[in-house]
Amino acid sequence: MTTKTLFSIIESSAHPNFTALYHSLGIEEKKISSMRKAIAALKKQQPDFIVAEFFYGYGNNYAGVNISNLDVLLYSLQKYSAQTRVIVLVDKDEFQHVDKLNEIIKLHDVFKFPVSKEQIQKSLTR
Repeated sequence: MTTKTLFSIIESSAHPNFTALYHSLGIEEKKISSMRKAIAALKKQQPDFIVAEFFYGYGNNYAGVNISNLDVLLYSLQKYSAQTRVIVLVDKDEFQHVDKLNEIIKLHDVFKFPVSKEQIQKSLTR
């Protein structure tokens, strides 16, 4: 049996630490601190899952073209790893913007903060 892999893209202190859960499910976690590093890692390794936070691009934060911090990563997934399942963590105030990402690539799950261990476990095991 091959080990499943997961990229945790940790861009803020709100990102929950589920390392013990991933380990108990036999999933190898790679912690990544920025989208740029995540895209570089994606070119070398295609993970089974990505868990990342969503930050909506208000105003010109993301050059006015992108929806959020995740756009470029999702476009890269189309090219390098379309089978990767993406789990998005989002603040309740930005939740209404997340659906726009499904136009880029189908999201596996979207969870509002606070995210429970049980929610992530169900998402990873279905």
